[in-house]
Amino acid sequence: MIPYGKQDINQFDIDAVVEVLKSDFLTQGPKVAEFEDAVARAVDAQFAIAVNSATSALHIACLALGVKKGDLVWTSPITFVASANCALYCDAEIDFVDVEPTTGNLCAQAFKNKLEHAKLLGRLPKVVIPVHLAGHSCDMQRISELAKQYQVKIIEDASHAIGGHFQGNKIGSCHFSDITVFSFHPVKVITTAEGGMLTTQDSELAATLNLLRSHGITRELSQLTRPNEGDWYYEQHILGFNYRMSDLQAALGLSQIKRLESFVERRNQFAKYYEKVLKNLNIGFIKPLENCRSAYHLFIIRLPEDKDRKSIFNLMRQAGIGVHVHYFPVYLQPFYIKKGYFSGYCPGAENYYANCLTIPIFTQMKEKEQDFILKKLHDIIFDIN
Repeated sequence: MIPYGKQDINQFDIDAVVEVLKSDFLTQGPKVAEFEDAVARAVDAQFAIAVNSATSALHIACLALGVKKGDLVWTSPITFVASANCALYCDAEIDFVDVEPTTGNLCAQAFKNKLEHAKLLGRLPKVVIPVHLAGHSCDMQRISELAKQYQVKIIEDASHAIGGHFQGNKIGSCHFSDITVFSFHPVKVITTAEGGMLTTQDSELAATLNLLRSHGITRELSQLTRPNEGDWYYEQHILGFNYRMSDLQAALGLSQIKRLESFVERRNQFAKYYEKVLKNLNIGFIKPLENCRSAYHLFIIRLPEDKDRKSIFNLMRQAGIGVHVHYFPVYLQPFYIKKGYFSGYCPGAENYYANCLTIPIFTQMKEKEQDFILKKLHDIIFDIN
């Protein structure tokens, strides 16, 4: 089976992890800080805070921005459920901003309209979480301008997008946001097996995030409220969590990030070839904005409206091609239906979902595999009734 995504692990990655296994530190050692520094440099951020997953990152990002009971957070309905669940972890409420059907990304015009209506109701969100679907940046300039106008904080969910740019700014630089979140799950652009990262330009946010990811505990002399009693001494200042990344994960990440640019370049080469052939086949696909360099975590096509996706999906899988669907609108999940959401709540999202299909893209994919995928896709789409 050709997977829709796959990690790229080489001997240098393996050696980096083995070196940590032979060291004195498997966790809470020096590699985490080294990885944080490497990510910060790679994305032009002042601060980077490593955690055990992007879900954990989203949770503490909300907390660091003061999200609490009674607050409202908005996000895209076309995303993994963690982008919405993070608000509920804070005992806040979640709502959804519709997407552009052609991109699957949060629609800036829908955001504007929803903000205007929310202001009339006196119920503006505290935070908005735009999601960079497939590694393609949302229109962060417009979203940022609107957020500033209505005093809304921004968390960029860039789980798909490390290595991408928007208007010449690296995703993760927080040029248009307060905090950016990355994922290092195995199918992502780079991996730490499991893990996530937050970046920010704000020193106070960085300090709070550091506390939140490790039980709310600090050993920093400048932060202690009592005299330091010795090397064993620490203080808990807030209620935090055990969201730390291990040195094993960080060592893998450190090795992987050295190849970030080559990974993204390779993905863009595959995407360019897909686009060229698909245009000739009259098969649509989502693509990045003109002023955006995508990380191409995913390649998502739009099937003809008169074709049955389930049949195409099954036939592609039977041919050994691991197609997927990203994503079912979050608010139509049974959990959210119970909260009062309903079919038709975000028409753009449902329009997008109706005919989207993810086809394989990963750095180790062979050109002959890509040709095989395209041929099977064409044959199945145009042979099916």
